[in-house]
Amino acid sequence: MAVHGETNGGHVSQDRVERDAPRVVLVTGASRFLGGYLTMRLAQNPSIERVIAVDEVAPSKDMIRRMGRAEFVRADIRNPLIGKVIRNAGVDTVVHASLISRPPSGGGRTVMKDLNVLGAMQLFAVCQKSPTVRHVVLRSSTAVYGCSAKDPAQFTEEMGARSRPKGGFARDAIETEGYARGLGRRRPDIDVTILRNAPMIGPRLNGAVSRYLTSPVTPSILGRDARMQLLHEEDALSALERATLSGPAGTFNIAADGIIMLSQAIRRAGRVELPVPSALFRTTGRAVMGSLMRSFSTEQIDYFNFGCGVDTTRMKNDLSFTPRWTTVQAFDDFVRGVALTPVIRREWVDAVESRLTAVLGGVPPRGPVELAAGTGRK
Repeated sequence: MAVHGETNGGHVSQDRVERDAPRVVLVTGASRFLGGYLTMRLAQNPSIERVIAVDEVAPSKDMIRRMGRAEFVRADIRNPLIGKVIRNAGVDTVVHASLISRPPSGGGRTVMKDLNVLGAMQLFAVCQKSPTVRHVVLRSSTAVYGCSAKDPAQFTEEMGARSRPKGGFARDAIETEGYARGLGRRRPDIDVTILRNAPMIGPRLNGAVSRYLTSPVTPSILGRDARMQLLHEEDALSALERATLSGPAGTFNIAADGIIMLSQAIRRAGRVELPVPSALFRTTGRAVMGSLMRSFSTEQIDYFNFGCGVDTTRMKNDLSFTPRWTTVQAFDDFVRGVALTPVIRREWVDAVESRLTAVLGGVPPRGPVELAAGTGRK
């Protein structure tokens, strides 16, 4: 049980009453990365009696094997059946990790909103009626802050988007967070923890940033250089596990330390940057990236234009979580993990950046740098 004293950002300003460790946990989105691997970790925790994984799509055979003793229930959270599952199992902790950022195969924006918003409404309504549920964790996104030229260097949890987000996923996340906070107000005995994840990257996760930087020639917007703050896939998973096991009520930005400029990311991935005017970005992107460009939503294009930075003080102090990887380290692990074939050799990029850092810092470089692409010699 928690004593709530929330601001709009969901911060708990009063002393919090500690609750017991979860006994029966239900995780939605079990066929996707975060939901599936969280289920696997929770099933390996001997202090948890039961772990129930739910999704309308069955996980892969490999993921089912990894889930071990966890029970998989094939169900749509928009269906009243989810209420029966929660009641019969005596679920005390619900982790909602099934928000989708793109329409499902064969579906459009209407289907996506139906799954995201109506699904959350139904799930939280069931939680409100359940006498056993006492903790709800929602995996949200920093997409709620939008991306625009008016943005501050860092968003805190109390801030909102400076311009109304254009993308459907951001609007769905904002609505879903609203329903989660409403649950906390109507049932003050239920702790509601909201995690706003920065864009995730890693060798196993095929996210927007990963897809964008797999193209040998990567278009960028002329005159812009997005400031990207990322989150390693393993840190995203660890933060979600932390929130599930002992997270306090409130809203938390989850992101790695530091930023990486888009131009720097393109170089470190060994891609060739092609700056183009904003009006020609999609057209040029389709010409050089093919169908890959069509997979990006409006909000993802805005992210490649402006980027987004968030303050993580509350994550470290209140959630007691510090990511293992910085933004640059997370990005480099992605590049190594997927074994991108560089168009421009990494050694040459490192040599140039080392020399520039030395010159700008007034420190003589360690040795001569040969500026010939592909030589990789210092």
